[in-house]
Amino acid sequence: MNVPDELRYSPEHEWVRLTGTVARVGITDFAQDSLGDVVFVQLPDVGLDAVAGASVSEIESTKSVSDVYVPVSGVVSAVNDALTEQPELVNQDPYGAGWMFEMEVGEAGEVDGLLDAAAYRALTEG
Repeated sequence: MNVPDELRYSPEHEWVRLTGTVARVGITDFAQDSLGDVVFVQLPDVGLDAVAGASVSEIESTKSVSDVYVPVSGVVSAVNDALTEQPELVNQDPYGAGWMFEMEVGEAGEVDGLLDAAAYRALTEG
C-alpha cells in the first residue's frame, strides 16, 4: 500500500497536500483498493464552504457508493474535471491525476491535526 510521507491523512481515508493555503484532496490508495473499480465520481461545487468532517461528494464503484469527507474546513476552489470522463484515474493514480478537489483552507493549522503517514499506516494495518 502506497502512503506518501509528505501528505496528511484523515481517519476516513482522504489525503491532503497543503501548498500555502490551498489543500488538494483525494482518497488514499487504501480507500481506492477497498472500493474496487471506480465508475463514477460526483465532485463538490466550486464555492462550497465546508466544515471539516462534512460529506461533500461521492464515489461509486463496482462494489458500493461511498461518501468523500472534507478533512479540513474551507472553500472548494477547484475540482478535477478529468474525473467526470475518467473516474478510473482514482484507481490508477490516487495521489496524482486522481485528486478530487482543492480547497482554500481557513486555518492552515487544522492540517496539523490530521494523521501523518506513520499514523495512517498504523490505522490501516491495525
